[in-house]
Amino acid sequence: MNSDTDAVRDELDFEFLGNRTGQPYTVQTNIYAHGKGDREQRVNLWFDPAADFHTYSIMWNHHQIVFYIDEVPIRVYKNNEARNIPYPKLQPMGVYSTLWEADDWATRGGLEKIDWTKAPFLAYYKDFDIEGCPVPGPVNCATNSRNWWEGTAYQALNAMEAKRYRWVRMNHVIYDYCTDKSRYPVTPPECMSII
Repeated sequence: MNSDTDAVRDELDFEFLGNRTGQPYTVQTNIYAHGKGDREQRVNLWFDPAADFHTYSIMWNHHQIVFYIDEVPIRVYKNNEARNIPYPKLQPMGVYSTLWEADDWATRGGLEKIDWTKAPFLAYYKDFDIEGCPVPGPVNCATNSRNWWEGTAYQALNAMEAKRYRWVRMNHVIYDYCTDKSRYPVTPPECMSII
């Protein structure tokens, strides 16, 4: 999802980084808020995403952003604007799908190169669904408490989601910018949040 603005872009990304044959596929999530990105997390998937369709979802409301795969939360980004941490909520975003070349870094740090003999590269989607505020829409749409995604059930993970999220964090996260001391000698403030 992208606000389609350059200077103060907001963006929520699901990125498939590919894999080495026989190895797990890696999904990277990234969040841009008010023009600042570099909030990557990478998860090795526990299944082969090319073998069947799976459900990839983003729950984005005024309280949190949660990335899900098949109803399993793989990433949580809390709204900490009260602590002066940017949170994407002021701009509408569109949904985009792209295939782009990033073999200088994306697959095992650039060790695996794209096999261009396998082109064209295709992605398939089915049962695509978007629920949210229309653009342009009523000024109060995003803060309307009658919108199901703003309800109390979606302000934090429930007990089952929290259990699944801990499982992903313990068994499948292979990179988290919050713990990358070479990039961030001082832990970014949003990383101090507890889900």
